[in-house]
Formats: sequence, C-alpha cells, structure tokens
Amino acid sequence: MSVQRLFRRNGETYNEKIKRLGNVLAEADTIVIGAGAGLSTSAGFVYDGERFEKYFSDFKTKYGFRDMYSGGFWPYDTLEEHWAYWSRYIWINRYMDAPEPVYDELLDLVKDKDYFVLTTNVDHCFQKAGFDRERLFYTQGDYGLFQCSEPCCQKTWDNEAVIRQMVERQKDMRVPSELVPHCPDCGKPMSMNLRADDTFVQDATYVCINYRDAAVPQEIAERSICIDGDIGEILIEL
Repeated sequence: MSVQRLFRRNGETYNEKIKRLGNVLAEADTIVIGAGAGLSTSAGFVYDGERFEKYFSDFKTKYGFRDMYSGGFWPYDTLEEHWAYWSRYIWINRYMDAPEPVYDELLDLVKDKDYFVLTTNVDHCFQKAGFDRERLFYTQGDYGLFQCSEPCCQKTWDNEAVIRQMVERQKDMRVPSELVPHCPDCGKPMSMNLRADDTFVQDATYVCINYRDAAVPQEIAERSICIDGDIGEILIEL
C-alpha cells in the first residue's frame, strides 16, 4: 500500500494534509503548542540504542540495563555513583544541543505569531532553540534544576556548573565526594527537579473559583487558593 493511500482520509492525501497544515499555520494569529517526548525523539534525543551505548556502555556492562530511563532509577549503592550516572544523563540531554534542528524549524514557523508552549519535556530544547522563556510552561520539571530530596522547601537551584564538574572529574563511574550536591538549607542530599513522586517541587499556584462547587486536591492544598463564590463579584473586588 502506498504512503499516500495509507494516509488518505476524508478525500485528502498525506501531501494534501501537509499543505493544508501549512496554510492553517500561515493564517493563524495565535498558536498553542502541546509537546511530548516524540518531539525530542524526532530531534535526535534517543534514550537507547547507539546513543545509550556511546555514553553509558560502562554502566550497561556493570548493571545490564539497556536504556537511559532504566539507569536513571537504578538503586546505586553510593551517591557518588548515582551522580556519575545522572551528571552524564543531564549533560547530554539538557546542555548538549539536539542532533537534529527540529526545534529550530518549529520556532521558524511560529516566531512571528502569538504562541505558547505547554510541554511535558524536561530537556528544555524549546528554550535552547530560542523560544521565549515567558511563553513556556514545562509541567514535569527541568533536568537543569536541583531540589532538596526531602524537600524541606519549595526552592530549586541551577545545576549547570556542578554538573559540568561531575562530568569532567568523574572516574571509575563515580564523582568526587565533594561534588555530591546537598541542600543549602537543610544539608540533605539534592535530587533532580522531576515529577517522579510526591516530593516534586513546583511553584505554580492552583486557583479554583466556583460558586457552591469549589474544590482542590488535598495533595496541592497548601499551594492553592480555593474560593466558593461568584467569579463576577470576586473580579470586582480584585
């Protein structure tokens, strides 16, 4: 079966749909982009195969896992080994440029539009490509940030400088002990600012205004504003 026939729907061929999409983008004043892992995969940020072998062959040989995700959740015996793995992981997926210019090409399509990006990606390829940081909302965290593992506070810290040192100075799959990051406030080990469990640090305030039906999940109650009332009256008071 030909590609064009495979993608034919409602009388349109694959190429006709691409052309129509181009026309829609050209005519649009406002564009909302929703992006997940597939976009970064298309840009070359692949987490297994040849790329995994290139950067993590020693970890594969020792532990047997075959992709970066599995290694990221491995129960390493020491923090020195944990951060040897994670520093490489962060460096290649956050601070190195993507192999393919997919994000740059997407920016070219929308840069003159009123756009906004909602993404679950944590590699910040949007920001590196030049997307306006004020037009980005990344819901799952950022490889470029540390947080307290407790967490004792709702703070995050940029990690580029120490990650670079970890990558450069690690030996025998371990980083020097003095480079293991600890929270400046409480002294406990740092962790990545990733939505992996209920310790995830985030600063978005959730607001719910609803007459007789205002509710908020208990898990985010401390950073929420929940008002049972008429929104029209409330807006007048603001």
